Amino acid sequence: MGVGRTANNSVEDELEMATVRHRPEALELLEAQSKFTKKELQILYRGFKNECPSGVVNEETFKEIYSQFFPQGDSTTYAHFLFNAFDTDHNGAVSFEDFIKGLSILLRGTVQEKLNWAFNLYDINKDGYITKEEMLDIMKAIYDMMGKCTYPVLKEDAPRQHVETFFQKMDKNKDGVVTIDEFIESCQKDENIMRSMQLFENVI
Repeated sequence: MGVGRTANNSVEDELEMATVRHRPEALELLEAQSKFTKKELQILYRGFKNECPSGVVNEETFKEIYSQFFPQGDSTTYAHFLFNAFDTDHNGAVSFEDFIKGLSILLRGTVQEKLNWAFNLYDINKDGYITKEEMLDIMKAIYDMMGKCTYPVLKEDAPRQHVETFFQKMDKNKDGVVTIDEFIESCQKDENIMRSMQLFENVI
């Protein structure tokens, strides 16, 4: 603990952590729950606090941050869905803990963990199933965010065609919804879907 750092630095860090209004759980606990080191967590925490001095992000702030990354398109809808995926306890705010748990999976999670997370994103109403409409809403949001200049040749119905193809492959028992098992099995078997998952990672 604190090897190679002066005692003074360490005390300053602890004080800094303690003065925040929404004080995150002890860094040790977050370190145990995530795939980040304590040093990385401290750096992430400073960045998080710069953007969000209150210690939590509401949906509007989240949308503003996202719009800076995708100025060429409209990222509002995608940011809304993404916010709901990060806000695991559905209290309308993303805390540093929520943010780290999501980021840890997306950056360093296993394929299985990433697919679980992606399923949760696509399952908009969180009922444990993905419908064709939910998949279409997410796809449209991604296309909107990427902007017309990224996909200039795409027709208006491109997201729908994309979803039709995906959904047919995924809905193994043809009951009109995709379960998490169907989703994970299809993604792992299908190289195109896995490639799309890479695309999906790039827009996080």
